[in-house]
Amino acid sequence: MTQLRNKMLEELQRRNYSHRTATTYIRVVRDFAEHFHQSPDKLGPEHIRQFQAHLFQTKKLSPFTVSQYVSALRFLFVKTLRRHFLTEYIPFPKCPKQLPTVLSPEEVAQLINASPNLYHRTLITTLYSTAMRRAELCRLKVSDVDSQRMMIRIEQGKGRRDRYVPLSPKLLETLRVYWRWMRPKTFLFPGTVKAVRADVPISPNMVWYSCRQAALAAGIRKHLSPHSLRHSCATHLLEAGADLRTIQVLLGHSRLEHTLVYLHLSNKHMQAVPNPLEALQVSSLDDVKRPRRLKKK
Repeated sequence: MTQLRNKMLEELQRRNYSHRTATTYIRVVRDFAEHFHQSPDKLGPEHIRQFQAHLFQTKKLSPFTVSQYVSALRFLFVKTLRRHFLTEYIPFPKCPKQLPTVLSPEEVAQLINASPNLYHRTLITTLYSTAMRRAELCRLKVSDVDSQRMMIRIEQGKGRRDRYVPLSPKLLETLRVYWRWMRPKTFLFPGTVKAVRADVPISPNMVWYSCRQAALAAGIRKHLSPHSLRHSCATHLLEAGADLRTIQVLLGHSRLEHTLVYLHLSNKHMQAVPNPLEALQVSSLDDVKRPRRLKKK
């Protein structure tokens, strides 16, 4: 690793950035340097502009991925090299705002029932019941399940924040059956080392694979990911009467506006507002003239 990247890593560690974020930022800076075959501290605004254009035009990266590159480059030039004037030359791309995929309760039940085995069924059930993120599930430990208080501790979630989520009695029943079969030691969902089960965290890719395989078996054609179960749980909680502040705490959102998206996903809340068309007094459709239809060629 170069001296500049070591300095950047020290700056990331000094600010207590997560290991995953630090690794991503260092990789971006390495790609930036390799693209121009020069040290980044010798590059300027025009190089940054060319690199961002390269990410879109040549590498065909999505705006969300390019935003990660922008964050890394901004940290390099502003926090590490102290070149604050370069901030305006590293703009964040405009990202499309898309509503997340939400499953109906019936589809969630189909997904759970279609799981290939007890390991995957317990994994998917835990994802939906707790609405935790994929990375949080991978690090979940046996000791985090508190059956006495009926709570699950999520340690160091996004933003390095701890939180608790309720432990459903049905999930507890599933976890007990799973524990008697799997006998996990440290991590609740142990991964593998050289295709052999070991006491290490499960790979995030395996969580994604588990959801996709169950979706295919259940015949669910929606674009599904582990995060879809998080969105589905939050939406179903809102439809069941939970308030937004409670859902915000359960999801671990730092700001309430991040939770407001679920108002757009809740059928109950969307249908509770009367459509203004219903209040209009319009003439009967029987009195509307029907012009002669054009003949098809």
